[in-house]
Amino acid sequence: MMPERHLSDSDRSFLLSLARSSIESRLHNTDLPVIIHATLSQILREEGASFVTLTIHGYLRGCVGALDPYQSLAEDVREHAIAAAFEDYRFPPLQSHEIDDIVIEISYLTRPKKLEYHSPEHLLTLLRPHIDGVVLKDGIRRSTFLPQVWEKISEPEDFLEQLCMKMGSSPDTWRRKLLEVFTYQVEEFKE
Repeated sequence: MMPERHLSDSDRSFLLSLARSSIESRLHNTDLPVIIHATLSQILREEGASFVTLTIHGYLRGCVGALDPYQSLAEDVREHAIAAAFEDYRFPPLQSHEIDDIVIEISYLTRPKKLEYHSPEHLLTLLRPHIDGVVLKDGIRRSTFLPQVWEKISEPEDFLEQLCMKMGSSPDTWRRKLLEVFTYQVEEFKE
């Protein structure tokens, strides 16, 4: 399932080009590409939330994004492309010899919606593998997996356990207490 509004092919091409040129600008310490909002489509000018994922030969090299929109979609993609390349704490900053090997993937998110559930078993019935991105929240702790993660973690129980660990909690936290759970969908595209 995709966001309520869809990106055109030219929107997608623009965002992928913007992401790559932004990473290259940061890598070479040159000025970031200027975004001229007047020349953009309406959807790129509106507030939008995105995640930018970088892979090299199929392996994750960085992934950073936002769940809630707070700036134009174009600015969001530019910011998160740079963050995925240079600020993902799981990886060292991207090096110039890697730039030709990275593949950029962009996920344009719907607004997260809260799931109302009454038990761990009920939660499992509400999740839609390969459709929903999932956010777990426990107090100030929060973690998310994009819908694409279902390709690697296909069982809902395992998916929730990994999300708990990503949040810094015990894997069975989702079974022991009712957490805040939100779902969202993405429109995903890559180079």
